[in-house]
Amino acid sequence: MKKDLLRKAYDPEEFRSMAHQLVDQLADHLGNTIHEKSEKTISWNTPKDEHEFWSDYLKNGDSKDLFPEVLNHTIHIHQPKYMGHQVAPPLPITSLSAMVASVLNNGMAVYEMGMAPTAMERIITDFICKKIGYDFNSNGFLTSGGTLANLTALLSARKAKLSHNVWNEGHSERLGIMVSEEAHYCVDRAARIMGLGEDGIIKIPANKDFALDTKLLETYYQKAQNAGIKIFAIVGSAPSTSTGIFDDLEAIAHFSKKNDLWFHVDGAHGGATIFSKTYSYMVKGIEMADSVVIDGHKMMMMPALTTALLFKDGTNSHTTFSQKADYLLEQSVEEDWYNLAKRTFECTKTMMSLHWFTLLKTYGEAIFDDNVTTLYNLGHQFAEIIKKDKSFEIAVEPMSNIVCFRYIDKSLDDQSLNRINEKVRHALLQEGEFYIVQTKLRGIHYLRTTLMNPFTTPIHLKELLDKIRTLVDSVISHPKDA
Repeated sequence: MKKDLLRKAYDPEEFRSMAHQLVDQLADHLGNTIHEKSEKTISWNTPKDEHEFWSDYLKNGDSKDLFPEVLNHTIHIHQPKYMGHQVAPPLPITSLSAMVASVLNNGMAVYEMGMAPTAMERIITDFICKKIGYDFNSNGFLTSGGTLANLTALLSARKAKLSHNVWNEGHSERLGIMVSEEAHYCVDRAARIMGLGEDGIIKIPANKDFALDTKLLETYYQKAQNAGIKIFAIVGSAPSTSTGIFDDLEAIAHFSKKNDLWFHVDGAHGGATIFSKTYSYMVKGIEMADSVVIDGHKMMMMPALTTALLFKDGTNSHTTFSQKADYLLEQSVEEDWYNLAKRTFECTKTMMSLHWFTLLKTYGEAIFDDNVTTLYNLGHQFAEIIKKDKSFEIAVEPMSNIVCFRYIDKSLDDQSLNRINEKVRHALLQEGEFYIVQTKLRGIHYLRTTLMNPFTTPIHLKELLDKIRTLVDSVISHPKDA
């Protein structure tokens, strides 16, 4: 009986039938969202109600309706009115590469468990290294997300810059890294995981434009040294998550070189700017970084999670972890780049290189330029629309596709405006036509858009402002209901 169930579950013809039906459903979904035939970006439900729905569905729902129900109960990021988190509407072809990767399920811990994706990974990382401006000594690998990549980069920095082997011997001295106060929280988290503690995270204040204030680097460095903290790395944001503002990577590079520090660039969101002929100047200095992180699932139109971690000196990508696993990894007199478990935090990992290789082979690197440039242009256009509207103001002149703005009324104080903007964002969420998020910058509550869809237009952005105006009237007229 059990064997019969397994045979049915593995049956190729049943898979063929289900897959054809699902592809049709997904194609219809893409058509409805991209061309705005569906009105909502999100059909909001409370966590309690959503949990109850799926608990009941597991017991009573029809399995044939499972995927359509998933579509009904998830956010539609291909909808041009999706302007929320930094997650790309993936190119449809990556759904196919994801299917191939899922069916084959090559784990990639060692070469024979992933021959094609391992070779592809080397080709892709070499390609990105060259695009950054690194020479033939560079190297890298792919890993599961920017958080893990940033942690790995800082582990590599510690291994490279300290005189003893912390990985094997531990450490008793006080260690630290320098980073902007506007950096992504995962850098802070990585430092704490590494045992640096709160005192080992030297946060440099941002300037008026929310970029790391490079004029303060020397002061904070000397202060840390005087406190007995050995700084071994400095992190530049490209860009910061909240505001989309790029740090001055060139100035940070010169400072790191002067003080023999590891220079790491968190380019999870904006590292793909290297592909834009129009905007690549914003990452000037990235070629001097010891390591760089770039997410494929943000500005490069791939499904989550896939992140490239690149090293200027490729040997550093091979020496971070020195743990033996003889049953997996054969000894080699040469650098065996093809046994990835020696180089990454992960052992088993997905065939994520297939996404990168598929896009590069199918469309060429021009598609990355087109996407980044289109979205950054849109961010600048949105800022100009906002500046011409007396009901709104921007937090800072945008450098990328992230725009922070708020509704304003000169007769109200900031505390009142904070409440109104917060309620408006919640009202937008409940209504579901547009999806945006929010952030707080120096005590001021801003609405935050990350323009991830290349089919979002200035018309959509003007409609968003009109919608917000309508909701503001509702919030002010019925404050308890909003």
